[in-house]
Amino acid sequence: MVASETYAEFLREQLAPLGRITLRRMFGKTGVFCDGVMLGMVTENTLYFRVDDENRETFREAEAFPPLNYAKKGQMIDLAFWRVPERLFDEPDELIAWARAALAAAHRVAAKRPAPKQPKASRQRKRS
Repeated sequence: MVASETYAEFLREQLAPLGRITLRRMFGKTGVFCDGVMLGMVTENTLYFRVDDENRETFREAEAFPPLNYAKKGQMIDLAFWRVPERLFDEPDELIAWARAALAAAHRVAAKRPAPKQPKASRQRKRS
């Protein structure tokens, strides 16, 4: 379920100190982007932040709920987005600190992805 417009506006306001916050529907959920980088996801008006090896332990220590996942061919696929502890919505500075860590994780994940392949026609034009 995607984020309601009210919840989306709330998130844009709360996360504004990070940069330009946009939300986009994706796979029945809502992706949360900062300057084009996906740092979070919303499902059923619940915010999840991107985690990787550098910030996952923080979520475990906070006893955050397990990550978003889905079943595919009988296996559970971890989407690497963990639920944001509710208490952070009462502590805006700490919410932004967690959001910055999620954004950093998103940048690290993006940096590990291979560059998209260009179609042959594009590569040939560049050589000319």
